[in-house]
Amino acid sequence: MKIIIAGAGKVGRTVATLLSKEGHDITVIDRNPDIISSISNELDVICVEGSATNPETLREAGAATADLLMAATELDEVNMVCGISARHLGTQHVIARIRDPEYLSQTEFLREALGLSVIVNPEYECAKEISRILRFPSAVRVDTFSKGSVEIIEHKVTEGDRLDGLQLKMLQQSFGAKVLVSVVERAGEAIIPNGDFVLRGGDRLSITGAAKEVRRFFIAAGQYKKPVRKAMLIGGGRIAVYLARLLAEVGIDVTVVERDRETCDLLCDLIPEAHIICGDATRSDVLLEDGILSTDAFVALTGEDGDNIITSMYARSCKVGKIVAKVNREHFSEILENSGLESIVTPKAMVAQQLARYVRAMSNSMGSSMETLYRLADGMVEALEFRVDEGSACVGVPLKDLKLKPNVLICAVIRGRESLIPDGSTVILPGDHAIVVTAAGRLDKMDDIVEGGK
Repeated sequence: MKIIIAGAGKVGRTVATLLSKEGHDITVIDRNPDIISSISNELDVICVEGSATNPETLREAGAATADLLMAATELDEVNMVCGISARHLGTQHVIARIRDPEYLSQTEFLREALGLSVIVNPEYECAKEISRILRFPSAVRVDTFSKGSVEIIEHKVTEGDRLDGLQLKMLQQSFGAKVLVSVVERAGEAIIPNGDFVLRGGDRLSITGAAKEVRRFFIAAGQYKKPVRKAMLIGGGRIAVYLARLLAEVGIDVTVVERDRETCDLLCDLIPEAHIICGDATRSDVLLEDGILSTDAFVALTGEDGDNIITSMYARSCKVGKIVAKVNREHFSEILENSGLESIVTPKAMVAQQLARYVRAMSNSMGSSMETLYRLADGMVEALEFRVDEGSACVGVPLKDLKLKPNVLICAVIRGRESLIPDGSTVILPGDHAIVVTAAGRLDKMDDIVEGGK
C-alpha cells in the first residue's frame, strides 16, 4: 500500500518504522529539515520537507494516488486541514490524530464532517489501557477482545509461588479455572507453549480467559490484589484528564498532583470529580502529605520519563499496591521491569498497534475479518481477533485436525455471549470470533493460520 505519514514526531516515526517493516510504500512529510534528514538515514522511506497543510507538499508526496494518509502533527487543527486537503486531492483513506479532550465527544461528527476514515487519540487510548489495569490490579497488562468477553492478562511468575514448576496441562486441574497460558516470555524469547511446558520463576505469562475465569485463577493462585478504591495520578496532562474521568465513572476516588498552578486551575474545570493538588510530586514530603501511604494505585503521567521513574520507585518503597508508569522511550521498559515496576505504558506504541490493524484490514483485497490486534511479549507475538466467515478453511473442522502453522495457537472462541477455551474437539462455526496468538509472522485473515493458507 502507498501510505503518507504527515508529521514525524514520536507517533509518526513509530508508525513509519512499523509499517515500513511490513513492506508498505511509505512517504513521510515534516517541516523540520533535521527530522527529515534523520528519518531518511534511519528508515527505508521517502521523505518530503514541507508543511502538511500545503497542497503542493501533499502533491509532491503523492496524495493524488495514495491509499492512506495519517495526519500526526502536533496540532489537531493542522491534522484536520491536512486530512481535508488529502481527500480533496484523491487520497482514498485518511486517519487523523486528534488529542484535545474537548473534541472527544465530537469524534463521530468530526469523522463524518471532515471525511476521515479513523480518528486516533494516543492519550485516550493510553488512559483506557491504564483504567483496565487498575480495574484488575493483579495484572501487569490487560488486553480485551470482543467488547470484554475475553481478556489476555499479562502476569509475572515469582520464584516459589504455585505457578513455579507447574506443567501447563495441570493448570485447570490445579486452579479450577478455565484459562489458557497462550504465551510465555522467557530470557528474551517468546514461546507459544504446549501442555508439557513447565513454568518457572521469572516467566512472563499471557493468560487468556473470560474475565470471571481469570479472576478465579488469580484468587486460586494467591495472586489476587484487592480492587483499587483510591488512585493518585502524577502530572495533569491529557492522559490524566481522560483517566480521571474513566476512573470516576467506576467509583474510584482520584487525586491529581500537578506542579503548575495554571494547569491546576484548568484541571478543576475539566475534572471537577477529582481532587486537584498543586505540588511537586518529585518531593517525598509532598507525596506523603497528599496521602500516598493510603492510596491503592499510583500512576506516573508527567511528560518526563525520569520523573515518572523516580516517583514510581518511591511509590513502590511506600508499598502502594498497584503502580503504573508512562514512558515515551520504549527501551526504558526492560530496565523498569527488572526494578520491579512491571506495568509500563507507551502511548505511541498503542497508536502504532491501532494503525497496523487498520492498514492490514485495508491491504487484504478480499476484505479482512480482523477486528482486534495487540502486540505481546515486547512485540514478538501478536494476538488477533478474527470474525470467522462462511467458507473459511477453519469452519467445521475439529481443531485437532486443523494443520496450523508452527507457533500459532487458537486460544479462545467467542460464540454469541459464550467464551470458550478450546480443546482438540472444538469446532469453529461461521459467525464465531476466534482469538489467535502467533509468533509466525504477519496474519491478515483467519485462513492465514492454516498451512498453505498464505
